Amino acid sequence: MYNFLNIWPLFVYCSTHPPSSYIRRYGSQLLPGWNLPIASVLIVIQPCPAEFVERTPENEQFKSELRDRFLTFGCQIARELQKLGYLADLFDPRSGLPIMSPAGQRRLDDVAVVQSMLGYETSDRSGCCVLVHPTLGTAIYPSTLASSALPAALKLVVDKILINSGLSI
Repeated sequence: MYNFLNIWPLFVYCSTHPPSSYIRRYGSQLLPGWNLPIASVLIVIQPCPAEFVERTPENEQFKSELRDRFLTFGCQIARELQKLGYLADLFDPRSGLPIMSPAGQRRLDDVAVVQSMLGYETSDRSGCCVLVHPTLGTAIYPSTLASSALPAALKLVVDKILINSGLSI
């Protein structure tokens, strides 16, 4: 597990995990083109300058920027894993669909993944279920990457990308 790290002037929290029971059960419906099971999940949480208590143009802009940052960071990790022979894909936080693989019958709910794996509470805000971080409240943006690599191998790749970005871990 990582602490907050300074990436693209924002901090990010990353943690690697074995897949949850939901991901194990429905992996073939999330990523139907994969010929290997999902062996690890990377959770990325980015703090937001504002709490997600209601839908506002400003909050939607923050979500868009944080989504773009995750897609950039996640694609770097996925490509590096693929170079090493692993399957890897990130899920679009907006749609719940994979970015690099054909979509399946199910969508991934990042809020549900973080709630089940990290135990964060949730709150219903303006008709949406949002995570409540222990110190940051609802001012967080979760996202998820899946891989056929074991959690330790995934962590090594994330560490390498962070170090190559000039960041310490």
